[in-house]
Amino acid sequence: MPKVSKQSATQIQEFGPVTSRRAEMGGLLVEFASFGADADLDGPLQALPGAACQCPHWGYVITGRMRYVFGDHEEVYEAGDAFYQPPGHRPYVDAGTEMLQLSPVDGLALTERAITDWMERQEGRTP
Repeated sequence: MPKVSKQSATQIQEFGPVTSRRAEMGGLLVEFASFGADADLDGPLQALPGAACQCPHWGYVITGRMRYVFGDHEEVYEAGDAFYQPPGHRPYVDAGTEMLQLSPVDGLALTERAITDWMERQEGRTP
């Protein structure tokens, strides 16, 4: 049976204060994320429909606190909470948060492209 741990994840990415250790398993991206500072994706998500993430996520908050905002409500998750977020959310994550998140690889590609393009524009590079 395939498995992945934070230590065995083969892809490591740094997004400013966010460290992502990840691996693909059966069409899902398994991601262990650590947040060294408060984080939100308001800027990068502007390019997506409804200025919100269009990918569903399942996960578990290891430490810290996360808040997901929808058009008509918000959900708050703290250490020890398992979660499911359908498309159409905007995430806000507190510094010190660590989480495990599972996302469909194909669904996450659009969101990650928007984030990368936005970051390149902030650095003065054209995507």
